[in-house]
Parts: sequence; structure tokens; C-alpha cells
Amino acid sequence: MGPMGRYSCDHLVSWYHRLPERRLDAITTVVLHATELPGFDEALLEAEKTARESESGRGVCGHLYIDRDGTVHQLVPFERVAQHVQGHNTPSIGIELINRGRYPRWFDAGHQTPTEPFPPAQVQALIDVLTTLRTGCPRLTDLYRHSDLDTALVPAADRPEVQVHRRIDPGPLFPWAEVAEFWAGLSRRPGPDRGTLR
Repeated sequence: MGPMGRYSCDHLVSWYHRLPERRLDAITTVVLHATELPGFDEALLEAEKTARESESGRGVCGHLYIDRDGTVHQLVPFERVAQHVQGHNTPSIGIELINRGRYPRWFDAGHQTPTEPFPPAQVQALIDVLTTLRTGCPRLTDLYRHSDLDTALVPAADRPEVQVHRRIDPGPLFPWAEVAEFWAGLSRRPGPDRGTLR
């Protein structure tokens, strides 16, 4: 089964048809995010809100959202270019992990260390998604964190003389080393077998 049709499309954003189209063989990159919001409902509302506030009617969101229990929702078809990371949208798939991050004081200087871990079910669902995408997108090779690509600093909301990172997600509690090692191993693993972190 290809990547389309595998995930629940009951939450496709209402404006996805306004996003540019692309072929699956144009996708080279996956970008991992954390929503930095309490839950999936809030993330969905935020995506629709950004669309309403945009002149183009296109909101900011990833393609897939993975909840804490491992449920995967698709908000944007893979054949559309989602707006999820500045300067890298066209060749990439955005995966959003539901996690509070720095919520609700994202840019306070004294509130830059997330405290919510990523549950095993969520991480395993991500591994399953990455395995499926690597199989379904023939030119997919690169995996990044949002914070790897958006390194901008902004004045802190509570102390403007202090600079904080605009994006830190998925954050220090995300098991990046293990996920990156798994991703690297996918290119050496024959067949479409389901992967598991060890």
C-alpha cells in the first residue's frame, strides 16, 4: 500500500486544495515537529485559524499528526505542499507530534525547557510512519528536526533583551538519536517489514 490511503483522512483541512500540487517522487525530506499545544483538537483549530488569517487562504500545518496514543491523522495529502517549515516546504513532508512543548509561554526566557516526554506509543507510531513513507516515496532520503532547519532567534516575550530560539521542536525530550539511527538503517533493511526501536 502506498502512503496515501493508509492514514485517516477524516481531518483533511478545508483549504488543502489551495496548496500547490506535487508528485510523490519530488519528496526528498521528512521534517519532525512538536505542536507545542495541549492536544490534537487545539492543533487542528490552530491550522484553520492560520488559514482564516492568511490572504492566500492557506494555513500553517503539517501533513500528518501523531497523537500521544499513536493515532495518526492526515491533514494534508502528500501530493500537496504543506506550509510547515520556512524555506523547505516544497520537497518535504511535515510530521507533527502532539506535545505541549513550551506551551503556553513559548517565548518566555524562563520557559524554554519542555517537560512533557514523548510516549512509547507515539514514538512507535512515528517509526511505523517513517517506514511507510520510505517505501512509498522513492526519492525520500533526509530526516530533520524543525529546529535543524529554522534556527532563527527572537526577543524573549518577557525579557526583550534576551534572545530565544523561535523553534526548538521536537525538543530535547524527543529520542532523536534513536529515531535518526532507525532512519539511517531503513536504507540498509531489505523489504517492507515493520520496524521497531530497540
